[in-house]
Amino acid sequence: MHPMLNIAVKAARRAGQIINRASLDLDLVQVSKKQHNDFVTEVDKAAEAAIIDALKTAYPDHAILAEESGRSENESEYQWVIDPLDGTTNFIHGFQYYCVSIALVHKGIVTQAVVYDPTRNDLFTASRGRGAFLNDRRIRVGRRDRLADGLIGTGFPFREKDGIESYQSLFAEMTNACAGLRRPGAAALDLANVAAGRMDGFFEQGLHPWDVAAGGLLVTEAGGLVGNYTGDSDFLHVGEIVAGNPKLYAQMVPILTKYSHVKRA
Repeated sequence: MHPMLNIAVKAARRAGQIINRASLDLDLVQVSKKQHNDFVTEVDKAAEAAIIDALKTAYPDHAILAEESGRSENESEYQWVIDPLDGTTNFIHGFQYYCVSIALVHKGIVTQAVVYDPTRNDLFTASRGRGAFLNDRRIRVGRRDRLADGLIGTGFPFREKDGIESYQSLFAEMTNACAGLRRPGAAALDLANVAAGRMDGFFEQGLHPWDVAAGGLLVTEAGGLVGNYTGDSDFLHVGEIVAGNPKLYAQMVPILTKYSHVKRA
């Protein structure tokens, strides 16, 4: 395992312990509201602090981009992109679908990825060019080649309630096109499940880099494709993503393109 990935795994497991401990008594968890339908708990903050501490101890010069604490000031060609608890709303309700997501971006390219599901003790990892793994076993995207047979993951854009009409029409169109649409509520874990072939594709808009950085590398290293709704490979900073095996990706893009916010060149 790449030494930087190894450090990220240790950091993710440490965050997972904090999350699991807190999940035993959710009534004690302090919740505050960032904006409409957007929650943060003391658990997110403690998990993030533990991750940053572990990464900074190993790599004091590296930059950080984290959901709760934002972007660090220092300049570095290495940047860690962190979501300490993706699926906070699920966590608050005791709905066990959430994860820790850590990615390393080197000169703008994601090179290391960890998605850790503390409930199931599932550890998804990838290093650029070396394949994707679940608990040290190689994973591949699913083999289904017809969207009509595919199980597709998505998420509702929950922060901004405007734009819901266009989303509902996309939702209806995709529901008609595939075998089943699922909306579990943690994009990073959805992407990891696409990489593992548990879902055949995924799309969502209104996401941040920390939601998709690690999951995106998992999918490509598992033989899948990731891009924005136009099918272009640029997705990290544009707020929309589609992922799937190459055949299903090609069938999802024509449906999604007209809903894209990306300005075509």
